[in-house]
Amino acid sequence: MSAEQKQLTHIDEQGNARMVDVGAKDDTVRLAKAEGFIAMAPDTLAMIVQGTAPKGDVIAAARIAGIMASKHTSDLIPLCHPLNITKSALDITAIHAGEREDGKVGIHVLATLGVNGKTGIEMEALTAASVACLTIYDMCKAVDRGMEIGEVRLLHKSGGKSGTWER
Repeated sequence: MSAEQKQLTHIDEQGNARMVDVGAKDDTVRLAKAEGFIAMAPDTLAMIVQGTAPKGDVIAAARIAGIMASKHTSDLIPLCHPLNITKSALDITAIHAGEREDGKVGIHVLATLGVNGKTGIEMEALTAASVACLTIYDMCKAVDRGMEIGEVRLLHKSGGKSGTWER
């Protein structure tokens, strides 16, 4: 990519923040997938899987929180456009001892978002994955304050003039 192509689109000629004008762009089907991981003690994971967390069903709450967060991304990220999201799904999977090369135990979150619109949906997918992990932390912090949220990253985006990107 040339230096001209790498210009920040959210900054105007004077260096001021702005929302990008996407009015002239065509609507296209766009998809984004993002993930996150929250590492925890094996006993905490067992509590979640067994459904004995004091605050209730951790996985169900995290899934709903991620979906709700995806719909409010433009309220949280100042220069994001509000989108008419057509798909918001979270796959939340328990990762037990021995299932990861690094030996970490915890919960993997995969957010898949779709829209038929003028701009991408990557920020919504990243927000959904992040908030799902934060919800898991909130629901389990009384028993495991040492949980760690990490590996929040975009895995896939497709649609629009830049095409498909894969991690």
